[in-house]
Amino acid sequence: MSRRWMLVALPVLWLTVLASAIAVVRARHEARTLFVQLEQLSAERDRLNIEWSQLQLEQSAWSNPGFVERVASLKRQMKLPTPDEVRIVTQ
Repeated sequence: MSRRWMLVALPVLWLTVLASAIAVVRARHEARTLFVQLEQLSAERDRLNIEWSQLQLEQSAWSNPGFVERVASLKRQMKLPTPDEVRIVTQ
């Protein structure tokens, strides 16, 4: 009886150990792949945060009235009208 049990149990145990080893290798591979993806997403998040901060700084610079007037006068040759050039239109 014990010899027959050994002939059945030994291959079953061997296959179980082999299957668990394959499962461990696959799980580690998946974990490493997911970790690499996480690192890439973290780097992308950091890059986007830097870009967002730069855009906010740029927006605050462009919304400054002094900056807008300086750009308008220097680059666009715009000037404030004199009081006699102002016309008020009513309906």
